[in-house]
Amino acid sequence: MKDNSTIKEKSLQPGETAVRTAVKERVIESVKEDLDPRMLLALQAASEKKALDIVLLDLREIATFTDYFLITSGANQRQVQAIADEVIEKLKKSGTPAARVEGYRSAEWILADYGDFIVHVFEDKARKFYDLERLWREGKRVALPAEFGNDPVSSLRREL
Repeated sequence: MKDNSTIKEKSLQPGETAVRTAVKERVIESVKEDLDPRMLLALQAASEKKALDIVLLDLREIATFTDYFLITSGANQRQVQAIADEVIEKLKKSGTPAARVEGYRSAEWILADYGDFIVHVFEDKARKFYDLERLWREGKRVALPAEFGNDPVSSLRREL
């Protein structure tokens, strides 16, 4: 029923939908311009490996040890390692090696520290257990473009 009402709303008020879409696109472009290119590269790398539920938290107002957390998940340990490998490798090739990487062998929670941002790649169960988004809920959640796999209704999530 909800899909039909959305279609109805679009057909009854096409101008309003176009305005909302244009505003959303401007916000996304603004986010891309504001983010450090290294962070964009990390987001792209994670997305290329089909990372699930990518979240970027802005911690600048509440933490002194880093500015951002990039949090994402993989469906299993191999995918978690593949996501981490891709992020670490792309950033290293761009001239930004990780200061330290933790948890690679167990692959439940891999942490790659880049100083001003930290990449967390979780296996799904570990992410739910540690729940960093709740722990750091005072941080601002950065709106990410759909190209980074941040679509809340992805085909993978619908199957679960």
